[in-house]
Amino acid sequence: MRPSLLRGNAIALALLALAILLAFGLGRFPVGPSDLGRILWSGLSGQPSGLAPQIETVIWNIRGPRVVAALLCGAALAVAGTAFQGLFRNPLVSPDILGASSGAALGAVLGIYLSLGLFAIQLAAFAGGLLAVGAVYAVGSTIRRGDPVLVLVLTGVVVGSLLSAGIGLIKYWADPYNQLPAMTFWLLGSLAGTDRSDLVPLLGPVLAGSAVLMALRWRMNAMSLPEEEARALGLRTGPLRLAIVVAATLVTAASVAAAGIIGWVGLVVPHLARFLVGPDFGRLVPTAAILGGGYLLVIDTLARTAGPVETPLGILTAVIGTPFFIWLLASARGGWS
Repeated sequence: MRPSLLRGNAIALALLALAILLAFGLGRFPVGPSDLGRILWSGLSGQPSGLAPQIETVIWNIRGPRVVAALLCGAALAVAGTAFQGLFRNPLVSPDILGASSGAALGAVLGIYLSLGLFAIQLAAFAGGLLAVGAVYAVGSTIRRGDPVLVLVLTGVVVGSLLSAGIGLIKYWADPYNQLPAMTFWLLGSLAGTDRSDLVPLLGPVLAGSAVLMALRWRMNAMSLPEEEARALGLRTGPLRLAIVVAATLVTAASVAAAGIIGWVGLVVPHLARFLVGPDFGRLVPTAAILGGGYLLVIDTLARTAGPVETPLGILTAVIGTPFFIWLLASARGGWS
């Protein structure tokens, strides 16, 4: 039996709280829940926390920014994946498959190659992601033969391959001693170098795009219907579709620009959220945001604590996401509707 809405949200919030405590607590300098409470009270009241300076530095300057960045990026990718799956009526769609991540990565790599600043790199990533999703949707809409779901997925694979070729070409041109290592490590996905200054350019786009998707989440129920039925309900599907695509691409591009390519989050988390609270986008979008933030935070904690050296996030999400995708294919043999 499907859990109730209240129970589903309670589970998601409990998992998120546990993920935050684990992220702060695990590592070379363990931080207990009481330490977190004291540092938060100190920040609110202005009174000294009484903690060792090393613990305060770990919380405020090292793990704190990284935890916030993981929460933002995970929530952004999960919300974008949820929006794309509803908009294209396809449970296999994610920002990765539609080319948004690859397009954003191409824009960001080009920005690194041209030695642009962080804000300009984010703009380039956003433009690349938007162009990629637009190209996939345009080509998929033009081809009328065959299953439209399959055509859309295959178009995304083809466009993603073309964008990957562009990334490879820029890496071939890049300086092998400075730019190429930076691009390679960045493309694997990591939050290792995140500090408080990195949160400002990430926070704005993610909050802006997520706010749009949250505001439109009730209309996504109608947008998941066939085009004629959505119009019959009085929706202006064209502007609404454009707003959803732009907002989802904005949050995806901001995440890619901050942390590199982190795949599978936008595919796996929406299905987990759907299992908890059902298919209604009014409930699904906020639950996916909570689960996505917690999911990527757990992955990031695992990445920095599981081995002698830090593991790239993109590798871990692929290791976990691949068996889930196989299970998804096997369980959908009866159809995707």
